[in-house]
Amino acid sequence: MERILVIEDEVGIVDFLERGLSAEGFEVRSALDGVKGTELALSEDIDLVVLDLMLPERSGSEVLAMIHEARRGLPVIVLTARGEVEDRVSGLDAGAVDYLVKPFSLSELAARIRAQLRVAGQTQATRLSAAGIDVNLLTREVHRGDQLVRLSTTEFELLVYLMRNRGRAVSREQILRAVWGYGYDPGTNVVDVYVGYLRRKLGSGRTPITTVRSVGYIFDGATD
Repeated sequence: MERILVIEDEVGIVDFLERGLSAEGFEVRSALDGVKGTELALSEDIDLVVLDLMLPERSGSEVLAMIHEARRGLPVIVLTARGEVEDRVSGLDAGAVDYLVKPFSLSELAARIRAQLRVAGQTQATRLSAAGIDVNLLTREVHRGDQLVRLSTTEFELLVYLMRNRGRAVSREQILRAVWGYGYDPGTNVVDVYVGYLRRKLGSGRTPITTVRSVGYIFDGATD
């Protein structure tokens, strides 16, 4: 079941969307301000965000920018009372995939959500995105934010393996078999060496690759 996050400060609209989208077969989470909404969008397994632009604590535009920076592949539908052309263009340019003006039809919103989830499903087959890191599996390009990260073949395969196992600790033996293709040698430190290379190339800030003592590593997907 796809998980939809509604970030909206009007309680009546939130209740309407929670009941309506649940009836459409979605699991719905919600937040009433921009700070909580950002936290949920970046820390939970969310498939799509419905975002109001007029929010307390942190504006919808700021939330959209932070989501686009940290989880570029997460689709965001902007839902707002602002219907001017320049507002729609601004939202789309900032990373929104669609724009719906209040008052709106629930059936239309649900249809747009399903359409964007279909697009996202096709995209996810060729891309991985988490913690501000975007991996194109076809071109083998890696970006962290707006910066291109140049990786060797082995570093790329290591990153892909860790991201595909996001949130799960994997042992050095599992990594060796998946990336290098041979069994675990207790005397080798090749995994640790390449994790070090990868961390340095991904740049400054909090690394999403965490050491799990006596086990191996985990890509925790946390944001910088």
